[in-house]
Amino acid sequence: MNKKALLAICIALIIPLIGYFGLKYEGGSAVTMPRKYLLDSVTTKVENGKISTDSIWHTVQNIRLVNQLGDTVNLYDIKDKVIVADFFFTSCASICPVLTRNMVKLQRSFEKNKVQNDAVGANRVQFLSFTIDPLRDSVTRLKKYADRYGVNSDNWWFLTGDKDSIYNFIFQQLKVDKYNDTIPISPYFPHTARFVLLDRDFHIRGYYNGLDTVESLPKLAHDISLLMVEKDKAHPGVLPFDPVEMGVIFLIAFILVLIIARLIFGKKRNPNNSTK
Repeated sequence: MNKKALLAICIALIIPLIGYFGLKYEGGSAVTMPRKYLLDSVTTKVENGKISTDSIWHTVQNIRLVNQLGDTVNLYDIKDKVIVADFFFTSCASICPVLTRNMVKLQRSFEKNKVQNDAVGANRVQFLSFTIDPLRDSVTRLKKYADRYGVNSDNWWFLTGDKDSIYNFIFQQLKVDKYNDTIPISPYFPHTARFVLLDRDFHIRGYYNGLDTVESLPKLAHDISLLMVEKDKAHPGVLPFDPVEMGVIFLIAFILVLIIARLIFGKKRNPNNSTK
């Protein structure tokens, strides 16, 4: 095989791969991911003579509560899922029913997505509703409330427990009173329409108005989908490419190699091109 033939084969192999990874890179970089909130610190280190910085973001700490099924659950029991949290109480006659109905719509939309694409389906998101009246909201009341709205308990917990623990979690961990330019949230009774979005590493990625079905909730649904497929150093098991797509690319490259090789060696075997 001469140098020209070898070069042609290499080009046939390399060009499809460059195109594939180029499109993958450009497609991924064009998407704006939801921002992270609450920077805890910035660390600086020197590697190979170069200074690099790393941002340390607020990580929501664990909490142990009881859900509407009577199960004792931990926040950290939720693995590899995007989390959406809201706040309610079962006797609320104002905004809570609306918030719950809107959350139900979100849950069902991702249940429909699962049929089409498991990567952005209901199994990749967990909904949490924290009661702000835990003294009255027993497990029985939570279950009755959830059933009233047709909630799927597989990925939605209504949570009750110690009042101080819940309130501390709402204000100190979820920081529900931050980035809020609307009605101030009372530290004594956090009756708010805010939905809080967490990523798989329990970092806060957004605050949304749970009553706004025109702009805020569609954006929340979009951001949930983005976080479901977000590349993460903590989840290296996810391949940066689709194995099926890669197989197709290599098959195309192989066919091109065969065609080029046939053309090259076919010419050599042609007696009209032979030296007499």
